[in-house]
Amino acid sequence: MEKTCILVKPDGVGKHVVGPILTRLEQAGLRLRGLKMLKISPEQAEQFYGEHKGKPFYEALVAFMTSAPIVATVWEAEGAIAKARAIMGATNSTEAMPGTIRREFGTNNRYNVVHGSDSPASAAREVKFFFKTEEIYTYEDNDWKV
Repeated sequence: MEKTCILVKPDGVGKHVVGPILTRLEQAGLRLRGLKMLKISPEQAEQFYGEHKGKPFYEALVAFMTSAPIVATVWEAEGAIAKARAIMGATNSTEAMPGTIRREFGTNNRYNVVHGSDSPASAAREVKFFFKTEEIYTYEDNDWKV
């Protein structure tokens, strides 16, 4: 099983589409393993997006990601990263396939409502960045049944 980290960005929270985004991921067979809402600091955003430091969009990205709360999630499934990325769509919302999260809810390349891990190494780093080990849960689908 593979884990991935999906963030609903400030524009997704502000557009009130957290529920539909989570629903799409669940309906695609990904299992929710961690969930929290938080407002990240500029220092946290700089650390998280450090690989982009020096690029023209870096300062605006840090400002955007710290402008309002985000929802951080951890998902698990076979091929979770590829599944989630297919559901999210292309980074630029205007180029994303119809029916994807970014095409339906995003605006453009910057305001695209979600971030998703792009590799197993990124997923491991991102999950650890936002979640403590004890904040990641495993459970059986039928745990609630009597």
